[in-house]
Amino acid sequence: MKPSHSERDNLLEEAPQGLYDTIKMEERRVLPKVPVPPLKQTLDTYLKCVQHLVKEEQFKKTKAIVERFGAPGGVGEVLQKKLLERRDKMTNWVYDYWLEDMYLNNRLALPVNSSPAMVFPKQMFKDHRDALRFAARLIRGVLDYKALVDARALPVDFARGQLAGTPLCMEQYYHLFTSYRYPGLKTDTLKVQMNAASSAPEHIIVACKNQFFVLDVVANSKQLNELEIVSQLEKILKMSENAEERLPPFGILTSDGRTEWAQAREALTKDQTNRGSLALIESCICVVCLDEPSGLQPSDNNRALLMLHGGGREKNGANRWYDKSMQFVVGMDGICGVVCEHSPFEGIVLVQCSEHLMKYITGSPSKIVRASSIRELPPPRRLLWKYNPHIQGLLEASRERLKRLVNNLDMDVFKFKAYGKEFIKNQKMSPDAFIQVALQLAFYKCNKRLVSTYESASIRRFQDGRVDNIRSATLEALAFVQSMTDERAAFTAITGMAIDNHLLGLLRIAKELNMEKPEIFCDETYLASNHFILSTSQVPTTVEMFCCYGPVVPNGYGVCYNPQSDHIIFCVSSFWENTKTSSAVFVKALKEGLLEIWDLCNRSSAAATKVADSSQEASQPHKSGK
Repeated sequence: MKPSHSERDNLLEEAPQGLYDTIKMEERRVLPKVPVPPLKQTLDTYLKCVQHLVKEEQFKKTKAIVERFGAPGGVGEVLQKKLLERRDKMTNWVYDYWLEDMYLNNRLALPVNSSPAMVFPKQMFKDHRDALRFAARLIRGVLDYKALVDARALPVDFARGQLAGTPLCMEQYYHLFTSYRYPGLKTDTLKVQMNAASSAPEHIIVACKNQFFVLDVVANSKQLNELEIVSQLEKILKMSENAEERLPPFGILTSDGRTEWAQAREALTKDQTNRGSLALIESCICVVCLDEPSGLQPSDNNRALLMLHGGGREKNGANRWYDKSMQFVVGMDGICGVVCEHSPFEGIVLVQCSEHLMKYITGSPSKIVRASSIRELPPPRRLLWKYNPHIQGLLEASRERLKRLVNNLDMDVFKFKAYGKEFIKNQKMSPDAFIQVALQLAFYKCNKRLVSTYESASIRRFQDGRVDNIRSATLEALAFVQSMTDERAAFTAITGMAIDNHLLGLLRIAKELNMEKPEIFCDETYLASNHFILSTSQVPTTVEMFCCYGPVVPNGYGVCYNPQSDHIIFCVSSFWENTKTSSAVFVKALKEGLLEIWDLCNRSSAAATKVADSSQEASQPHKSGK
């Protein structure tokens, strides 16, 4: 977990003086703490959010439960008082609660269910050496970006939209290359290394043909240049082809459910060789996966699927290590991208890093390095593993579970080309609110009802702020003109006044006080309202790439959207095993809805122009007959 402030100060004492001063200056420019909303406000909002999503009889029952919970002197007031005390004592009262609830307690496999992927533009490699040159340039880009992060030299992000100009917390950037998620039997552990520069990791892990290699990026206190990295990658490629030394695909264990992987890891760590290999992976800067050609057409759909799960054991699904926060994929067939373990940071941090890398790769031409400046370097080291029949059985079980996950994911990447965010802005509307209403309309067209919807909203304007939820399935969601111009729900979330984190905090306080679980949290409505059938997120990019992820519940949809000036990219995912969902059907309804809203806007504009022209004519002075 993240070190406390006192631990952090100790770590800072070991850091170079310049870095120490920079961090301290940054901390003086203190951002506000995440607020605890008033209890009555949260309970009233909760009732408003769920009223139209449950049957009338159920809502009456829920209303009575909520009123008892919020009554003067009731359980709610006791928990609220304790939550306010926690806020006073901590930098961010909800951070640990949220991290555990959203990620660490979740027992599902990371690929598809949790880890999003960024799909890079398709690369046209002439041969394998061309692919290795791209990989080397990418590694140099990572080191370039890491240097900016380590020096705290990234420019501060500022909010756009409703709170434009507000500085945002940069803490998540410092977790990009220093985080590792350890599997646990009941809950995982996220560890963030806050090392002094002298002990910072200087190696990456390269996965190739399901084998893992240690690539030192520093030799004799000097970073490897691009040609040296290409040379080391060539050696890795050659070593991976040696069939005699090939080991079973241990990376596939990290694709399994978290409890299953924790049990397998316990079995592995009984051997010293395995402990050494794990320690090197767990302390690396990042993982670079050199993938075999997939044999699939490089369509947007296939590229998205291959980034999310590698195509299973038969393709590149075992050529991964999912616990590491950043895994860069370079396919020999030009299918490239990055998969991230989501618990240390949000999508915007992934976007900023990915865009820096793409600009680095395509920007300044490779520096010509004289052959004489390529040093004789020791070859990269293959990670060794010891195993027995029990461990082989675990590998086989992981392989089968990954196969099922791969076969279950239904992905549809859809580029809507009729208009983009410029048209929406010209209607004096928020592109995000507009798209959210279109998503609600699409779901309604498919199911004739609205469901509990999650739209992540950044709360980075607060110290260590992560996200809360905009519950966009509002009562007004289908009253187009009202809902497309009403941004109050979004404003409530980004100002720390949304209900989800607050309710979670009250639930966790009750648990810490060893109280019987309050009735409000056992109620059918509460459970249904936290089953997010529609999980949505806006991940905009300025470079040609797109983000994708899987649904968060078996009967749900995952919808990631990327509004561009003249088009919008949607990545819609669902599971084949659920017969009530279909990504293609949802996309068809979404396209129809977007065109219907467009038509409505155009007709409204035309009507407004006509009224304006009429009133102008009416106000013209009439000539008198004199």
